[in-house]
Amino acid sequence: ALTTLDLGSNEIGDTGTQHIGEALKDNMVLTTLSLSENEIGDEGTQHISEAFKINKTLASLDLFNNNIGVEGAWCIGEALKMNKALTTLDLERNCIASEGAQHIG
Repeated sequence: ALTTLDLGSNEIGDTGTQHIGEALKDNMVLTTLSLSENEIGDEGTQHISEAFKINKTLASLDLFNNNIGVEGAWCIGEALKMNKALTTLDLERNCIASEGAQHIG
């Protein structure tokens, strides 16, 4: 079974994350997902966050170099309260600033 998926640099954007989020809600095998450099903003982060409230197998999520801001960071923080499986989260080169970081914990 596929456990690692790297979709980096594919211009997925917020619209594409809606489909990925829906797939993650049903997938109980994937442990590593890279969505780096995909122009994902706060709306897209919300789709992904909703998915990992449900998904209990994803251990590593790479969101490096997207357009995630404070609102997206808040969505991630809320999802992390419900998801204990995620152990690695890369948010480097986003726009969350210190306010957003506070939401993540």
